[in-house]
Amino acid sequence: MTLDKNSYLKMSDGNKIPLIGLGTYCPDEVQKSKCEEAIKVAIELGFRLIDGAFIYGNEEEIGRVMNAKIADGTVKRDELFYTGKLWGTFHRPELVRTSVEESLKKLKLDYMDLFLIHMPFPLKPGADPLPKDESGKLVFDDVDLCQTWEAMELCKDAGLVKSIGVSNFNQRLLEKILNKPGLKYKPVLNQVECHPYLKQAQLLSFCKSKDIVLEAFSALGSQRDEAWMDTSTPVLREEPVLVDLAKKHNQSPVLIALRYQLQRGIVVLAKSFTQKHIKENLQVFDFQLPEEDMKTLNGIKRNVRYMKLTGFASHPNYTFGDE
Repeated sequence: MTLDKNSYLKMSDGNKIPLIGLGTYCPDEVQKSKCEEAIKVAIELGFRLIDGAFIYGNEEEIGRVMNAKIADGTVKRDELFYTGKLWGTFHRPELVRTSVEESLKKLKLDYMDLFLIHMPFPLKPGADPLPKDESGKLVFDDVDLCQTWEAMELCKDAGLVKSIGVSNFNQRLLEKILNKPGLKYKPVLNQVECHPYLKQAQLLSFCKSKDIVLEAFSALGSQRDEAWMDTSTPVLREEPVLVDLAKKHNQSPVLIALRYQLQRGIVVLAKSFTQKHIKENLQVFDFQLPEEDMKTLNGIKRNVRYMKLTGFASHPNYTFGDE
């Protein structure tokens, strides 16, 4: 499989998404400045997919870098692919477009290339992105995903977003959208946690059967943010199988994990805020894993999920117990 940093997958709506992207989630203000510099470096090195979200709180920083790199001639706007996401407090149909427009204003962009329903959990609208009751439990909103999806379709029709998709959806929730009466646009992409410890084989097979791209976040599996991730889980890059294959190919365990996903037909997001690692991640195109190595990686049986979000577990759309 010959791939390079300019390779892409064609989505069902005809639009193209680069195979590798830069994740931009940053948990605090210190990370925001590092994120801004990381995006600048990534674009200069050849990254064209930038993955953001309202809840990350850094859309202004992302937009500032993107526009600066467009202005200085490094890239053209249509060469960059920006992904934004709809947070749960905006699931009501009348709030979806408002969310898109607010994000575009912060980004100082005319459109987003891809807009995803971030999670399948409608939350009570308001200033608090994680509204809780007196007992500390999240307060969910009574909104059907199909209603939200119809509002997403209208944003595409209005030219505010080029493509629409979902994130953290399982097969059951995807089928709910796909089987919706009057469906105008099906989701082009489903972004989920996916790595050698959580291969999402069944979901990948289903998505391929429906011409839906699967995109992997936490592709290196070892984020250590207590707010969202299970910090007691094993570190993926220390997995003996990855370490052995890294030695065999004279690569790093990180690159073996990323290359594995690319050869499965999955778009990968690699988050790093250091120039050395950003540059290294693009070396994923410098080698290829033979079939026997793919089989070896397929044989890892750990079923480890880093992001569990147990606070959402009471919602009927909770998907983090799957596979």
